[in-house]
Order: sequence, then C-alpha cells, then structure tokens
Amino acid sequence: MRWYFGFFFVSGFCSILYELVGLRLAMAQFAVTTALVSIVLSAFMIGLGLGSWGAGRFVRRAGSLRPSPLRLYALTELLIGISALLVPLELSWGHAVLERINSHGSISLPAFYAAAGLWIGLTLVPWCACMGATFPFAMAAIKGQFSAESARSFSYLYLANVFGAVTGAIVPLLLIETWGFRGTLRIGTTLNVLLAACAFLLSLGYRATEPAVPVQSASAEDQVPPATRLWAHSVLFATGLTSMGVEVVWIRMFTPALGTVVYAFATILALYLGATYIGSRFYRRRKEAHDGPDGFLLSLIAFSVLLPMAACDPRLPIIYPLRVISILPFSFLAGFVTPWMLDRLSSGDPNRAGRGYAVNIAGCVLGPLVAGFLLLPWLGERYTLVAFALPWILVSLIRPSFAGPNSAAPTAKFSWKPAGVTLLSLVTIFSTVDYESRYSPREVRRDSTATVTAAGATRMTKELLINGNGVTSLTPITKMIAHLPLAFLSRPPKNVLVICLGMGTTHRSALSWGIPSTAVELVPSVVTVFPFFHSDAERLMQSPLSRIVVDDGRSYMERSPDQYDIIVLDPPPPVEAAASSLLYSKEFYSIAKLHLRPDGILQQWLPMGSNDPAIVASVARSIQESFPYVRVFHSIEGWGYHFLASRSALPQFSAAELASHLPPAAAADLVEWGPADNAEQQFASVLTQELSLDSLIQKDPDAPALQDDRPVNEYFLLRRVGNVEFRRKLWEHVLSRIGVRS
Repeated sequence: MRWYFGFFFVSGFCSILYELVGLRLAMAQFAVTTALVSIVLSAFMIGLGLGSWGAGRFVRRAGSLRPSPLRLYALTELLIGISALLVPLELSWGHAVLERINSHGSISLPAFYAAAGLWIGLTLVPWCACMGATFPFAMAAIKGQFSAESARSFSYLYLANVFGAVTGAIVPLLLIETWGFRGTLRIGTTLNVLLAACAFLLSLGYRATEPAVPVQSASAEDQVPPATRLWAHSVLFATGLTSMGVEVVWIRMFTPALGTVVYAFATILALYLGATYIGSRFYRRRKEAHDGPDGFLLSLIAFSVLLPMAACDPRLPIIYPLRVISILPFSFLAGFVTPWMLDRLSSGDPNRAGRGYAVNIAGCVLGPLVAGFLLLPWLGERYTLVAFALPWILVSLIRPSFAGPNSAAPTAKFSWKPAGVTLLSLVTIFSTVDYESRYSPREVRRDSTATVTAAGATRMTKELLINGNGVTSLTPITKMIAHLPLAFLSRPPKNVLVICLGMGTTHRSALSWGIPSTAVELVPSVVTVFPFFHSDAERLMQSPLSRIVVDDGRSYMERSPDQYDIIVLDPPPPVEAAASSLLYSKEFYSIAKLHLRPDGILQQWLPMGSNDPAIVASVARSIQESFPYVRVFHSIEGWGYHFLASRSALPQFSAAELASHLPPAAAADLVEWGPADNAEQQFASVLTQELSLDSLIQKDPDAPALQDDRPVNEYFLLRRVGNVEFRRKLWEHVLSRIGVRS
C-alpha cells in the first residue's frame, strides 16, 4: 500500500505542476483574460472528470482485468508524462492556425475565443482524462490485491494525491525560476516516466487475491440505496462547486493582503491544499462511519465559507496578510467530507468511485464559472460568499441523515446546534463591511475580471485599485509616457496605440495631439471609471479620434492588421505581477515590431527603481536584443524607466526641439500637473537623466533576456532569499508591521 501512496503523492505533485505551467503556456499563445483562464481550467477539470468516469466504467465492464489494473495505471502515467512534451507543441500549433485564419481577414473576438477554446479543449481534455483515470485503475489494483484495505481505498489515494498537490503548489515556482517553463515540464515528464516504470515493475509481481472487479459488479450500485446515492452525489457536487467557486472570491478578497505576484496565488493554493490534506488525514484516522455529514457539520461548512468575509473587514485589528488563514476551516472541512462521501458511496468499487469523483469534478468546473461570470459581477465578494453558504445553511437546518448503511431514505430532524451556528453566520453577514468601505468618495465596479475601485477627492489623492491593489495615480509620469515618444518622432505622428488604459491619462495625452489613439484595456470596468478621474473623459470617449478596446493587449495586436507610429506600454505595477512578463518579453516585442512603422517608436515603462537588478537587466537585455536603437531615461520624478526603442535611429533632439514638436493642446496637457512651468523644462528634466542601456544590463550581467519561457520578473524567490540586503529589508518590514522598532 505504501507504493500506492508514493505513486499518488508524485502524481498529485505533477498534476498541479502541469496545471500551473499549462495555464501560462496557453496565456502566452492566446490571451491573458478571464475567459481564457476559464477555458483552460474547465478543460483541465472536464478531462479529469471524463477520465475518472470512463476508467471506472471500463473497469466495471472488463471484470477481472487483463492486463492487470496496475499496468493500466502505469500506462496512464506514461501518457501523462508524454503530454508534458506534446502540450506546448500543440498549443503553439493552435496559435499558428489562428494566425493563418486571421491573415485571411481579421477574426472577431468571440470567434477567436470559440476557436481558441475548441483547440485548448482538444489539446488538454484527452491528456487530463489520463490523470482522472489513475484513481479507478489504482483502486481496482488495490481491490484485487488488498481486499481488506479496499473499502476506503479512495480516501487513501486522495490523501496522498492532495499531499503531493501541496508540494506541487510551491516547488514548481522554484523550478520555473531556475529552468523556465519548458525545463520544469521536462522534470514533470521524468517523474511520470519513473512512476510508470515503477508501477510496471511492481506489476510483474502482482498477484490478485480476488478479481479486481467481481462479475456481479455490474449491479453493484443496487447495494447502495438510491436516496443514499443521490445524497452522496449532491454533497460531492456541492463541495466541488463551493471549493472552486470560493477560490475565485478568495483571490479578489486577499489581493490587498498578498499582492498580485505568483507567490500570493501559490500561498492561497498551498493553504487550501494543506488544510484539505489535514482534513482528509483526520477523516482517515476516524473509525469508519456509514452515515453522512449531519446538520451540525453542514452548518459549520456554511459558517466557514463566510469566515473570510469577517477576516477581510478593514476594521479588524489584525496584520493584513494573516487574514488569509481564514480559508483554513473551510478547506479542512472540504478535505474531511469529500473522501468520506466517496468512500461511503464506493466502498472500494472503482466504478462508483470514478462516477462520484466525476460528479465532484463537475462541481469544480461549474464553481468558477458561476462565481466569476454570474455572482461576482452581480453580488460582489461578500454576497457571493453568502450565495455559496446559503444552500449549506438551508440543508443543515433540516439535518438530512441516514439511519445506517442500508437506509432507503433520509430523515429530517430539527437541531439547535446547526441553528446556533446559522445564527452566528447571520451575525457575520450583517455585521461586516467591504474592503472598499475604507475609501471615500469612491466608485466601485465589478465584472468577470476584477473588482475596480476609483477612489479619492482630489488629483493628489485619487487612485485606481484593482481587487484592492493600487495600480496607478494621477501623476505627470503617465503624461510623459505618451508625450516623450511622440515628440521624438521626426515627423508629425499619425496614430498611437496605448496598451493598458488605467486611469486614461496616457490615452488622454495622446489625444491632445489631435491624432487617433487606440487604448486597449484588459479589465472592462476600468473603462467605466475613466470619467471619475478626468472631467473631460466623456467628451474624449465620444471623439472620433478615440477608440477604447476591452481585450488583452498582446492578443489584440496579433489579431489587428493596423500599424502605428507610436506604441506605448504601461503595465500595471508591481513589475513582478503575475503574467506581466508577457508585456516585457522578446516574443512580445517581436509582435510589436510588426505593428510599428519603420521609423515608429515603442515606449516601454518599467515602474521601478533598482530594487531588483536582475529584473532591470533582464528587461533591458530583452529590448536590446529586439531593437537596434534604444534610449532609456529616468522619468520626471526621478524613478522608473522610459525605454524608447525603434528600428530607425533615434535623433538627439534637445529639450527645446522636443517642445517645438508639441501642438499647443499637447504642450498644455504636458505641464497640466507640473512640476515644470513649460514643456521645454519638463522635457529637460527627463533628458538630463538619460542612462546607458549597457549600464542597466551590467546591474546583473548574468540575467537572461526576459522571454515567455523565462519570466525573470515574476519568479524571484530564490534570487532574493540569497540577497543579504533583501533579507535585511524584509526583516525590517516584518518588524514594522508588528510595531517593533528594528
């Protein structure tokens, strides 16, 4: 049995590794949007569910399996390992196919997602089905070899799988930092091939003490009363639906505490999986119970769903990052109930376990879709949690239970315990407030992508927050992002492309030149708060020169046939944000060059100082290797970098010459917020801070050029842990947060 535990530990590790890397590879090939993420995760889960259901059905129909179920398990692990090598190729082939289709006529956004979704499904579902098939095949092997252990074999394998997944939420981030995405996939392939080899060698000595699946298993479901099956399937579907649904909510709620880096999402995932493992282990240590969860346990699940609502109340006097531990009770209970119900349903039968697990995964597929596209835009974070908790509350109050394993129908009985917990849940709902309540005045918008808050009363205090994370303010830097490259053009500009609308300042500044400006924004609600920050936004949005597109900037450029004189990029901070590397990589610059006129200029804003030399060097090297002519300047406020890159030589204009290129409206816009009184002085403050590109690269000469496969900016933990200065600053930060002087 320990062999099986080891198999499923490694298998759980690899499955999370493949999910993390596969999602990023799909983003690089198609788009960084909520719709695309939903497509990838749904394909992953649908594959798991189909594989679990199909393998269980196959085991049931095959009876006494020949070859042994252990060899079938070995085959599935081998196929999973092969998938790690083929999936990147298949995704790139899909990208090439869409490019070819688009070359014959610009493809619409709905058609693009339909085609991308179809290709991703055809790519991922078959391979993920192999992952889902591992449970029924391993259970069949255990049933034939260790009949005494078979009744609770699913929970045994589930425990090992979740334990491996906990490790898979953390270790791959370190592997990606060192070897990149494709190198990490090769490590996963090696592990899966080793699993397959070990299982095959073990099968050589496999001697079944009884048929893996008895002949009468075709009617085995008759051994479980219909009402019991319905109740078990309902609980399994509900735990999957709630688990994955509230994870979407958690990401929004805890972004103010953890930030937007990949390690923040890994923290949530690791805590969830870790508590799930402990819950499963706690169940395994209990004596076998035939009954399902009673009303009190169901009410506790409901309350645990609501607990993060209370933890994220801004009035709560607790260090903000510690609030994320509020997800642990629900995760523990989900880990406790899920294997319990699957053991109760299957009693070691691979077919019933496969079907039950497929039902659970069906809930996992539906949960994020319901939360992200329906509940969050309509109800917001707090009341989305209420919507997920409400069914558990209602069911807990009638306390469905079964008298025993042979009971034909549930009984209903009122109990004060769940009523008391329900009262506590109601207090939590009505006594807590949203994170956004700390801002006044404010406008809050919610959509399928994010919660957007526009806050502040004056130019100096206004800020834009995405999921509670501040991304920009009304600063003259965002004006310079547009005016600097436009002024450097040796002729009057014809048009501008702005990637990332933000507050709209850069787009507004580009329009002051009296030329067409196209702004691409990923988050739909950001567009709607443009008027909150600029009184003339409504007029500008109605201008025939203004075009605002809700889309992924990189994906939009790939589908667009247009060319531009100026392309400006202002990715939201921090520079380490998850998926931000896709707007700094060499592959992105290759796409951008196709949409720049021969003398056009790309302006890349890097929103940081010298906190991480490797990031600065990596971005500088990727631009240097992509464009023959590059100049770089510190901005007005003396921090951050304006990179100007072109395929033509960039002229050595003086500040006066740059100012002379501006139309009167553009000159007025440039100095609207100072700090200088006129355009010439404003430009002079930037030109005097020109830097050598080589000097930036020399900050870390060993840093590779930033590429899709090597996102140096996003994966930095090993690099920073080894930095003495970083450890000192981190320690001082921790002490300051708990009120201790260093």
